[in-house]
Amino acid sequence: MPSQNTGNEKEALLQGTLDLLILRTLVLGSRHGQGIARLIQRQSDEVFLVDHGSLYLALQRLEDKGWVKAAWGVSENNRKARFYTLTAKGRKQLAQKTSQWRRVAKAISRILAPGEAGV
Repeated sequence: MPSQNTGNEKEALLQGTLDLLILRTLVLGSRHGQGIARLIQRQSDEVFLVDHGSLYLALQRLEDKGWVKAAWGVSENNRKARFYTLTAKGRKQLAQKTSQWRRVAKAISRILAPGEAGV
């Protein structure tokens, strides 16, 4: 699960967030696991650090659901690696998950809005 690094604290994000981040990352093209983790970290300005155990469990789950497909290839450092690609079914799921996430974020934002409930 991605973690938000707040000093020495790490907070787990809502379940399903890692799936969404992986699917979104693969819109940019095929990547191996380490490449996915690095891109999520870089695109989040180092806020999200993806645990590799969680990443590979999520990739397996996404592959089992048919949202990504994997094929063996050679990484940029000349090592054998599995490269993951977003499928048509995965693109559809990405659209649905993005919509759900935006609804959740909007609801949380309303709850945390300045001036509400004495904040």
